[in-house]
Amino acid sequence: MAFFGRSGSGNGQGLGRGGGRGRNGGSGLGVGGYCVCAKCGEKVAHVRGQNCTTVKCPKCDHVMVREELLNK
Repeated sequence: MAFFGRSGSGNGQGLGRGGGRGRNGGSGLGVGGYCVCAKCGEKVAHVRGQNCTTVKCPKCDHVMVREELLNK
């Protein structure tokens, strides 16, 4: 496919969706940090690629949340 210097303002069939900032307002929380139990306060290290909400607290078996989101 050749590029002829066009600006991309054609008559495409796009729906005009997308280009948003993603989850949590686009603020990536990064690889570090902790998962914290909102019930008892227990902290465990966050594992990259794993949501804290899928982790159960080792003390009380309650669902954990990301530390940065708990402090908002």
